[in-house]
This record gives sequence, C-alpha cells and structure tokens, in this order.
Amino acid sequence: MDVDVDVDVDVTVVGAGPVGLVLAAELALTGATVQVLERLAEPDRSMKAGAINVPTAEALDRRGLLPAAEQVQREQLERVGSFARAVDQPPGGDRPARAPRFTGHFAGMVLDAGLVDWSDADLAAHTAVDGARMVPQRELEALLAGHVARLGVAVRRGVEVTGLEDTGDGVLVTTTAGTVRTGWLVGCDGGRSTVRRLAGIGFPGTDPELTGHLAVVDIDDPTVLADGWVWSAKGAYRCGPQPGRVVTVEFGGAPVDRSAPVTLEEVQGSLRRVSGTDVTLTALRGTATRWSDNARQAAAYRSGRVLLAGDSAHVHSPFGGQGLNLGVGDAMNLGWKLGAVVAGWAPEGLLDTYDAERRPLGAWVLDWTRAQIGVMRGDAKSAALREVVADLLGTGAGATYAVKKISGVAQRIDLPGDHPLVGRHVPDLWLGDGSRLVDHGHRGGFLLLDRTADGAFTRLAAGWTGRVATVTAVPDGHATPTAVLVRPDGVVAWACDTTDTATTDTVIAGLEAALHCWAGKPSPSPQPEPVR
Repeated sequence: MDVDVDVDVDVTVVGAGPVGLVLAAELALTGATVQVLERLAEPDRSMKAGAINVPTAEALDRRGLLPAAEQVQREQLERVGSFARAVDQPPGGDRPARAPRFTGHFAGMVLDAGLVDWSDADLAAHTAVDGARMVPQRELEALLAGHVARLGVAVRRGVEVTGLEDTGDGVLVTTTAGTVRTGWLVGCDGGRSTVRRLAGIGFPGTDPELTGHLAVVDIDDPTVLADGWVWSAKGAYRCGPQPGRVVTVEFGGAPVDRSAPVTLEEVQGSLRRVSGTDVTLTALRGTATRWSDNARQAAAYRSGRVLLAGDSAHVHSPFGGQGLNLGVGDAMNLGWKLGAVVAGWAPEGLLDTYDAERRPLGAWVLDWTRAQIGVMRGDAKSAALREVVADLLGTGAGATYAVKKISGVAQRIDLPGDHPLVGRHVPDLWLGDGSRLVDHGHRGGFLLLDRTADGAFTRLAAGWTGRVATVTAVPDGHATPTAVLVRPDGVVAWACDTTDTATTDTVIAGLEAALHCWAGKPSPSPQPEPVR
C-alpha cells in the first residue's frame, strides 16, 4: 500500500479508532494536512463501548454530526425494544423530542433515573444531545469515518509503524509501507501503543487483577441466568440489556493472552464459573472482547514532536464507559492546538497546555474505575462496602452526583478567570432565531457570543479574523451570559454577565487577554463582518 512520504504532511496520526479520527478531523478543520495510518486492514468489529457521554455527544454536535448520532440512538433503542417518544420538548418549540434519560452504572449498580435531580444546574444546562448518547463505538467509528472522508483526510489501512526518529523539525516514521516524513506524529494506537514505546515514554500505573469478557451470544436456556448484574465469590456477570449480551468479570489476574481470539468456549467457561450455573452457549454473534483492569497513565503526553492521545496515554477498566469519552476529549483538546501551531499563529508552548489540562481528568478516570474494582471483588469486605455504596446511590443526592460524574457535565479545566462558566463545556445556548450557538461552529474555530447593545466585544474580536466568529443574536429568553468566548473544543475561555461595557474597562481587558492567550496575536487582515 502506498503511503504519502511527502515532507509537506503536517501531521501523521497513528490509529483509526474514534480518537484518531476525531483528531484528524479537527486538524483538517484548521487547514493542516493530515494522514491516518492504521495497522488493521479493516475496522475492528469487536464489541466495545456501548454509549458516549455528554462532552463526546456535544463534540459531534459542534461539527454538525448530531442528526446522524441521534439516528444511531434511535436504531439502538428500537433494537432493544425500549424506544419511546418523549413528551417534553427543549425550550423553543418544534425541536426533536428527547429519548429516555441515560444514567449509566457504578460497579454494576445501575443508577435509577427517577432518583436523579434533572433540574440540577449542570444537568439542565446540557440537554440538547439527550437523543445522541446511546452510540456504540462501532457505529461511532463509521460515523467519524464518513466525517474525515468528507474533509479529505486519507486513512491508510494495513500500515504498521515500526520505528520513529524525532529530528527536531519533524519526525521520520518507518512503516511497513515505507518511510514517512511528517511535521508531527500523534499516537492514537491504543493501550499497547507502538508510538509510545518507540518514543520512550513511560507508562506507570497499577497491575490488573481481573479478566473480563463482553460478548453477544445465543443461550440454550436463558432462564438459568438472572437479569442485570449479579455478584458471586468468583466475580460478577450481567445479562442484557440487549438480547444475548453478556459481561463476565473474574478476579484472579489479567488475561494470559489478550491477543488471542475470544472463543465461545472461553466465554461459556467464564460465565459458568461466575454464575455457578451450567449455562450452555450455542453461538457467538460478532467478535467478543477480552479486557482487564490494567490502570496506567503516560509519564508525558508529549515528547518533542511526538504526542499521545486516547488509550495510548491512559488505560483502565471499561467500567462506567469512560475510556472512549476520555480519548475523544483528548483529541478535541489537542486538535485545535496542534493545528494552531502548524498554522503558525500559536507558539509550541500552547501544546504544553494539552498535558496540563487533560492529565488531571485522566488521573480522575483511573481512580474512578479503580474505585469500582474495590466494590466488585467477591470477598466479604467488598460485598459489605458494595451494600453501603448501593445505599448511597439509592438516594437522590447520590444518584445525581454519580450521573453528573459519569455524564461528564461536571468536568472543568483549571483556566484563568472568575466566571463560573470558565473552564466548563459551553452550555446549551438557544438563540432567538431557533438556532444554538454551537450551530455556528461546524467548521471549527472560536465562537464569541455578544449580546451587548453596542457590540463592543464584536469590535474587539474583529482583530482575530479567520479565528473567531462572532454571533450577535439575542438568545430566546433563557438566562445566559452577556458574552462568552468558546474555544474550538467547546471549553469556555471567558465569559461575563454585564451589559455596561462602556464603563467596564476590566471586562474588555478580560476578553482581550483571553483572545491573546488562546487565539494568538491579532490578525492584520481587514475586520470581518459578524455572523449575523
């Protein structure tokens, strides 16, 4: 297979999973030339994550992919027979109905949607993507593959990386299809990342103590198994919610060979041991998955011109479905920053904020999954702890806390600024014409919402032509900031509530500082017109 070895390739992404595809798309939107190298000749069809969190769904929304994601969820819900039309509508009239609330689970303890306080400010501020949460990883990859293809990104399959050399002004990458010269190399090639190993980046963490399986099977007599999660001295298992879907968890160490294909006999043996039954499986439907609770985080997310994202930078057990979402967040954060450095309007120092902003969230996810292992073991102490945690999650406050954590709506990056929105993902901001602020960000770049009467913020941002799009429409009556500056990754970089810009020099200075910090120096180009 031919691989582009031209020195004009700005970025080479290794790995064509969701993280690599999101990163490639974000880079393409900045104008960078990018190619994706993937070891597998065909997309991985094994079972993996079954849903996405709010920040991931909102990332799709910001790029105009929400309708496609909503269609995937409708199909998934129809498959399991749980599709129902919602009666509540988002503010503003004839907009898509919401699907049933998605809550998730903690260590197999499914959270009761009826206990959750959906009026909580964080949850209520992020409801536009409610109909696009149940998007399995396989379907997400297909959706993203179409997205990158429309952006003209080349995905070259069957190409394995075998060596790399950081030359200071680029990276020489040795592959099974020849040598590639690229300005930057990003490893999105999974937990056993070749890029991370070749770059010499350490991967400290905790060793695994369990082996898990995920499969869809035909069961000779399903009645011998209980519905939902069941714990035993040997581990735990779950049947459902989709027909034939089984998950097993066995404590006693990591898989002997994670690379070997998962067989029907292996899944059946595991299910028999943890369930204590003689259940018989008659067929595997699709490709089953084997996993562990290995929990590690890269010692650095960047080494010179080599960077890591997704599982290449952190691995953990799949409990709570955080891995895919954590990786997509990495890609959204890194994409615009690396694109800015390639374009020349930001210094390389901007890339240091990638590690600084994403590492704390990665560390939290590792601990969140470790905590679930602590209550899932089969010993008496863990069983007692599980009962205590179950009682807490059975309260309104406990269920709301867990749902906010799992959904991602409470995520915050430590950024300069006193406004409560700074560092948070931008909430749903409906505009008077029925559109939303995110509808104006499908091509990437910064967004500035300016609701002032004199347009002072718009005039200031005009100096950043081509990087900041201003939206001056007034929202349709909901409490929103007077003005908000949103980075390309959806994170609020600056916000204010005052309308008196003429007498508040510090407010103007705050926006100017945020623009210089994140959007670089002002452009000498003529001042642009507002979006509307």
